[in-house]
Amino acid sequence: MTGLTPDTPWPTEITLHQSSRRLDVMFSNGNGYQFPIEYLRVYSPSAEVRGHGPGQEVLQTGKREVTIKEIAPVGHYAIQISFSDGHETGIYSWDYLLDLGLHQDEYWANYLNRLEAAGASRDPH
Repeated sequence: MTGLTPDTPWPTEITLHQSSRRLDVMFSNGNGYQFPIEYLRVYSPSAEVRGHGPGQEVLQTGKREVTIKEIAPVGHYAIQISFSDGHETGIYSWDYLLDLGLHQDEYWANYLNRLEAAGASRDPH
């Protein structure tokens, strides 16, 4: 993540598809990404998920069925997402959403590998 600069693309359209559990984000640079809600939840930028430093990440399990309850703007630089499992502390800045979009395949594969290594599941208990 590089941080927000005056050149950071910003979302021009954010569309929630509850039935397919997907959030579509179009950016001012013309790039668009389709984020599965589960992906956004397991990669929440909150300290609860990411920890307070490298190696402190908390593996999120059982999030396959999670949905979004609310999306709220945070200034002109981010959104805050409230999820159906009660998680609502992550602030998704525009640069973080871009990073999630650019590296979605890599991050998702990493998450699935971490789940497998832990003997954990995407399915709720």
